[in-house]
Amino acid sequence: MKKAQHKALLAHRQKLKRSGVQRVEVNVRKADVALVRRIAKALASVEYGVETRTWLGTRFGKGTAKGFKALLTSISLEGVNLRRNRDTGRVVEL
Repeated sequence: MKKAQHKALLAHRQKLKRSGVQRVEVNVRKADVALVRRIAKALASVEYGVETRTWLGTRFGKGTAKGFKALLTSISLEGVNLRRNRDTGRVVEL
């Protein structure tokens, strides 16, 4: 990277940092890339940012859970079918 490009990139990142924006890198399935980009765009939007943040916060517990067990207890499971068929194994003749 040329010196001028590097300087411009640093200035851009400092500007974002001063405005309260933080860079985040995530790994998602190929099929979810467009969805994650739309969610990030909605969070950054003046029009939809508050609504998106509120919905995501209520849906995923606002990140207040400490540990996996607390996370599971904080998630609303309303409307989720948790029943499953009992598998008694296969029939074996002895």
